[in-house]
Amino acid sequence: MLLTSDHATQWDRVPSGTTVNVVSGRWDTATQAIGTSLGRSDAQIITQDVVDQHAATTGDAQWIHNDPERAAAESPFGGPIVQGFLLLALLTRHSSELSFPPFGPVQMLVNYGFDRVRFLRPVMVGDPVWMTAKLGDVREKSDGSAVIRIDVEVHTQDTGPPHAAAEWLFLAVPG
Repeated sequence: MLLTSDHATQWDRVPSGTTVNVVSGRWDTATQAIGTSLGRSDAQIITQDVVDQHAATTGDAQWIHNDPERAAAESPFGGPIVQGFLLLALLTRHSSELSFPPFGPVQMLVNYGFDRVRFLRPVMVGDPVWMTAKLGDVREKSDGSAVIRIDVEVHTQDTGPPHAAAEWLFLAVPG
């Protein structure tokens, strides 16, 4: 397959006038699995100590996170809530428990960032959280690598909608 700048997508920018050869079909197995559930991670209880450590590291020490007495008395949540960026940071831990479809060989899989992140509902300190995920998309790049999108959700023990949702991107470099 030949790609030119006319074929570039938001994930694959080819400089104007450039033509490159791509090995077609390298990511077919992964592409066929788009929409597949990758499973659910084990639950992790987020303690006040973890929230306080995150605040000390990042500076996100608002009273709604780090002052349990004030949060119980004054916040609309009835107690301290977990920082959104702490939830994002924990995705790495929880992703190791997912089951990805076979694809490869891959030399390296690198965190490529996020396309969309939403903190939909607060997570209370002390709540157990877990992640669910599905394979959202696979986009081959002009150099033969691929950008893989994982659609993730953060849940707690309640049965409502997710507390957070994100489109997490990885760069898969073939081996």
